Amino acid sequence: MPRSPLDLLQGTVSMLVLKALTWKPQHGYGISQWIRTRTEGALGLEDAALYQALHRLERRGWVSSEWGQSENNRRAKFYRLTAAGRAQLREESATWREYAAAVFRVLDARHVEG
Repeated sequence: MPRSPLDLLQGTVSMLVLKALTWKPQHGYGISQWIRTRTEGALGLEDAALYQALHRLERRGWVSSEWGQSENNRRAKFYRLTAAGRAQLREESATWREYAAAVFRVLDARHVEG
């Protein structure tokens, strides 16, 4: 389980970014749009938070990057999920599901007189 609210937040952002990259290598804007679309606009990442996460993931070896051309012919850095990143995504997803399940157990609790 995450050790602090910041760990939870960073872990959640990392997990979302890693998941976005399971489909194909993408540049930052593409990752942001994928997350926004998949969450029907409920989640959006500020550029600073997204790029901090991407740099953190790259330092840890969970993503790699290379320069290429975007759809509109602009130079862009494309990020690719590594094998270590796939393993980390599995681990973080399991942790997040456990955390969410625990929160829902509390939210779904019925008051019992006792």
